[in-house]
Amino acid sequence: MEFVVNVIYYVVPFLFLLGVLVFVHEFGHYIVAKITNVKVAEFSIGFGKMLWGKTDSSGTLWKLSAIPLGGYCKFLGDTDAASSGNDSSELSEEDKKYAFAFQNPFKKLAIVVGGPAFNYLFAVVVFACIFATLGKMEFPPVIGSVIDNSPAAQAGIKVKDKIISVDGREVKTFNEFRQEIEMSTSGVVKLVLLRDNKEVKLDVKLATIEIGENKEKSKKPMLGVTSVTEIEFSPTKMSFFEAVKEAFIECYNISAVTLRGVGQMITGKRNTDELGVIVRIAEMSGDITKTSSWIDFLVFMALLSINLGLINLFPIPMLDGGHVVIYLIEIVLRREINEQAKDYIFKLGFFLLIALMVLATYNDIVRLFNRWFS
Repeated sequence: MEFVVNVIYYVVPFLFLLGVLVFVHEFGHYIVAKITNVKVAEFSIGFGKMLWGKTDSSGTLWKLSAIPLGGYCKFLGDTDAASSGNDSSELSEEDKKYAFAFQNPFKKLAIVVGGPAFNYLFAVVVFACIFATLGKMEFPPVIGSVIDNSPAAQAGIKVKDKIISVDGREVKTFNEFRQEIEMSTSGVVKLVLLRDNKEVKLDVKLATIEIGENKEKSKKPMLGVTSVTEIEFSPTKMSFFEAVKEAFIECYNISAVTLRGVGQMITGKRNTDELGVIVRIAEMSGDITKTSSWIDFLVFMALLSINLGLINLFPIPMLDGGHVVIYLIEIVLRREINEQAKDYIFKLGFFLLIALMVLATYNDIVRLFNRWFS
């Protein structure tokens, strides 16, 4: 019985979430391809053996495949779903007019960017609808996680502690708490927490991290905690245009935080054990389904959509961002890059992605092991 419950709480929401986000991303590629008169041969949710398929009037095969861990939009003439090669020998001169490989780099660039753009558009729509109907989202001042070896961990701050005040100033949201920490100039903050209905007072010595680049570098106080996933809403409603504006701002802020975190991992200022992939997403989606509302799940989906769009724009071969770099170079050079050079680039990107997936999966397994047996 417990197994069935876990399937309902963890597997089903995860597959639904992944299916929606993959569809949104690939539909972005598809719709821009249609606008630019490029033929889509296959649109698949999942990989591997086809479970169901239907060919529409334009010749696109829409299908569901056996391994529901991704998807792809394959264009006419491409040898694979990543558009890393093409087989022109089997295409007629008429087909070449509609094949992706024979388009100018401006069209290719637009089609590639379409996927991440639709991920951001999805998040904007979700946030705008929530802001317009429920109000602005706020996270309560409750600790969701504590980073290992951080000032918070060393001071004894625990998950689910609720922050009441910082240096005598009351905080009502996690954002207010974060701002108070960032504005601290003494290097030590006096925190009042609520733990098991009892007040706990702590003096915490903050660490400092550098943000920005070169002359723009600045030092920022760091405590080492994150918020919980449960969301609260302010009672003030917004107009439609205000909600859309705030939705764009929210997407920008989330992207900035993500990029800052990735930069800190690259420079060694943040542990790479925070990297997660499929198992971590399934775990988080299940936890939210079990303990939170459908609004929280929808917000989590929007957050993942932003991260999916952003990560796909990283300049790594095999990802959309790798294609963007190649097409921008071709636009500047006014000629195509040698096919053999492209092949080497995509092979390098493939091995890099596999290495990142292995590291992230290892982190997921270690995290699950610690959760189950600690």
